[in-house]
Amino acid sequence: MSDIAAPPRRSASLAPPTRLGALAFAAKSALFRLERLAKDTVSGPARLARGGDDGDAVAGYSRTPLWGDTRAAERAMQWGKVHNLRVAARALDGTIVPQGCVFSFWREMGAPTRARGFVDGRMLREGCLVPSAGGGLCQLSNALYDVALQAGCEIVERHAHSRIVPGSAAAQGRDATVAWNYVDLRFRAPRRLVLRVMVERDALDVKLVGVDAFAAPDVTFVPAHEAAETCGTCAETSCFRHEGHRSAPTGRTAFLMDEDWPEFRAYIASTRKDDDPLFAAHDTTLAAMLRGLSQRAAKTAPQRRAAELAGSARIARRLACHLTPDVTEICVAQSLLPHLWRLGHLGGRQFSVLMTRLPMAEIQSRLDAASRAHPERKSLADFRADPALVAAESAALAAADTIVTPHTETARLFGTRALLLDWHMPPAAPRAVAIIRDRIAFPGPTLARKGAYELRDAARALDLEVALCGNELEGADFWSGVHTLRSNNWLNGVTCVVQPAFLEDAPRRLLQALAAGVPVIATRACGLPEQPGVTFVPEGDVAALVAALKTGRHTE
Repeated sequence: MSDIAAPPRRSASLAPPTRLGALAFAAKSALFRLERLAKDTVSGPARLARGGDDGDAVAGYSRTPLWGDTRAAERAMQWGKVHNLRVAARALDGTIVPQGCVFSFWREMGAPTRARGFVDGRMLREGCLVPSAGGGLCQLSNALYDVALQAGCEIVERHAHSRIVPGSAAAQGRDATVAWNYVDLRFRAPRRLVLRVMVERDALDVKLVGVDAFAAPDVTFVPAHEAAETCGTCAETSCFRHEGHRSAPTGRTAFLMDEDWPEFRAYIASTRKDDDPLFAAHDTTLAAMLRGLSQRAAKTAPQRRAAELAGSARIARRLACHLTPDVTEICVAQSLLPHLWRLGHLGGRQFSVLMTRLPMAEIQSRLDAASRAHPERKSLADFRADPALVAAESAALAAADTIVTPHTETARLFGTRALLLDWHMPPAAPRAVAIIRDRIAFPGPTLARKGAYELRDAARALDLEVALCGNELEGADFWSGVHTLRSNNWLNGVTCVVQPAFLEDAPRRLLQALAAGVPVIATRACGLPEQPGVTFVPEGDVAALVAALKTGRHTE
């Protein structure tokens, strides 16, 4: 990584900071804080609500790069700044500023303390950029000032930086410094506005959104003159704040697992370094237990799915606590992905996704199409998620670097971004030698989306006996007119295993069949690759399934 150009050296007319001066500065700051607290207690701005409709007109927009200082020795401070921006974005995103109301940066943000998750970043203090909890928030206040002006807001309070921070808006005079709680940024909205704050991988996006467009007035900006410095650019090594030699830290990759798939275990074992943290859902014991209990207590498929999503959200929040600023990359389970995205923990980081199923948007699209073709199959409408969660997963998947999965149909959706793993083949299960020509196996469960209707029609047409494996969820008399059986050794005597599914996440029983040398007839939705022993049929095509069964049962 190349170094940024160093700013001018500290002016010779400026004496270096002293401990006595620092104490005096701290005492004055404390008095100013008390004074501001007293004033705000009497007549300060009210706390604003969050979560309103955005509207469709962007009144002000700012996009600024996250990584302003690329020197190796400054990595830790840059990571700290970006971490602080992630925490701040969670506090401010979605804030509604009603017409005529005042937005206060600190009233909405709260104190930038370590207890609230803030860490050390660079903060301008007495002309120097020094480490401080919450350091780096001025990038956000700068952006807020910019978008407030664009939106035609009345600036109630704004303070310019006393020094130019390299790469910041202070060089153009379009900046607003903040310091808890007495140096604030406040503006009054001319109409109802909603604040959106998002930390992307390489940029901070801030915008004010309203219901109509507005022509912002022209504003004259006065830039700061002196340049702020860090210990890496300042020649004053005798200063009591001098940090000495700062080694270049190395970022880490955090692995956040949920589903314990052997394919993912092998992938992580081959890519994880010794100091990379690995966390699994079972590490959040209570949250994982609650998810399992709530799923088992659910009486319907939609309730089970809702319990699963709510439980995954709790687990994601627990695991997010382990994402320290030096975690620069994340390998995350798909079940946790949309929740971490909505919480802002993926911003400023590269990330890959361990995919166990199709995206929720794709699942719902396929089920909608199948439901339109077969409106009598009520279970096709079982899976539906909160649209906001579906949108969050879609946005996160679009931003992901790599999609890691053994599922060929899922990988196909992501083109060159997909890393296709090999399915783990289980040990061959024992089966009877005698083959019963009219017996096939359906790995189930008996559900419309697993192809149960198509298989039932084909079995009736060919007078086949079906070995059932899963629960019968389409009604007690679903298999009426079909010879069925259940056995502990479900592969006993079968000529082939058939799963004409519309959706299938983990084709484990199909893999068991292939390991035992039993032919498989399946749809591509099952995620198997092209290989000997597998015959593919289109979803919902009974005629094609009948033809495949006539051929497949005589290739044993």
